[in-house]
Amino acid sequence: MLQGKVVLDLTWVLGGPFAGQLLAQLGAEVIKVEPVGGDYARSVPPVSDTQESPFFLSVNRGKRSVALDLKHPLGRQAFLDLVREADAVIYGFASDVPARLGLDHATLAGVNPRIVVGQLIGLDDQGAYAGAPAFDLMLQAMSGLMSITGEAGGKPVRVGYQVADLAGGLYLALGVAAGLVQAQASGTGERVQVSLFDAQMAMLTWQAQGYLQGGAVPRASGARHAMIAPSDIYRTSDGRWIALAPTGDAFWQALCAAIGRPGLAADARYATPAARISNVEALTDDLADAIGRRTAQEWLDLFEERRVPAALVLGVDEALAHPLVASRGMVENVARPRGGKPVRMLGNPFKFAGQPVLAYPPSLGQDTAALLRGMAGYDDDSLAALQAAGVIRTGAALAGASQ
Repeated sequence: MLQGKVVLDLTWVLGGPFAGQLLAQLGAEVIKVEPVGGDYARSVPPVSDTQESPFFLSVNRGKRSVALDLKHPLGRQAFLDLVREADAVIYGFASDVPARLGLDHATLAGVNPRIVVGQLIGLDDQGAYAGAPAFDLMLQAMSGLMSITGEAGGKPVRVGYQVADLAGGLYLALGVAAGLVQAQASGTGERVQVSLFDAQMAMLTWQAQGYLQGGAVPRASGARHAMIAPSDIYRTSDGRWIALAPTGDAFWQALCAAIGRPGLAADARYATPAARISNVEALTDDLADAIGRRTAQEWLDLFEERRVPAALVLGVDEALAHPLVASRGMVENVARPRGGKPVRMLGNPFKFAGQPVLAYPPSLGQDTAALLRGMAGYDDDSLAALQAAGVIRTGAALAGASQ
């Protein structure tokens, strides 16, 4: 896959580092380039002497760390020396910062013509929104996502995780991977820009498309699907919730038989997909009455036997303990570099021959000296001078210099 490709990851916090980790999961060598004070995500609580930030750990596996002051001329030069040997650079600076720091694509391409530069911005790189703050909650609000999340008629609700940040990171990784393919074929790199706003708008897919074709404004409808019925959650006799998604007539008929109400399938109100949508309130009442008569496990056993598409609504703790998580390798025990009890971490969603085993996230600057030596040819004197000037931070003492 991306083995042999070197990506310099200047991003911080969540969305950009998520993109870098995706590239690492695809096989690239990803080098996290941090300020000498470190990525802000390292300090997001909870953090203690024995626990590093889950926020940071979740999106920085498999990376190496170089700590550089890019605002200092010597720090920028050190970075450019790394760029010469790299294949891609990703960053999440405000739109005007790369040119100001001399890190824009034109400058980097002058150093390495095959470099791919992936830029993650908040809203826009020109006009009134250029450089404007853009945080996940804002993006969920601005994109209309919050207006279609939550209960009908209720308060707008944010998605339970930072979907706007992560969607931006996903698009960035995809664009950079495509750029690497082009650079390998042509010898010329590319600039790929992803806006968090654009990414979130793109994720609206059919809901936006329906409105653009003259349909109604999409609105929140709880767990219910706006175009498929039944597709909702129902409370069982023991207070659990079951999601039912019998899409298509065959599954609908199987559900009716499983709940002991085969007549519902022939009921004129529910006989076609369009009829079920038109009569969704009555349909919801009928199904809620039926599902409320048995426990969740009783229904799950029956639905599995009848191949009815159904799932128990799980808590995060229950989801992480699901047998699929173990069989798919989606939780791994990862050794700490300095020993101690291994940390359970999320696994790699990409499954392919030779997929990498990602190491524990790096400590700040742990690879600064090794990479400046190996990639840029710096000697001990050069490194000591950079450290004395406060331009770098290293994870190990240099010869003749203190940490």
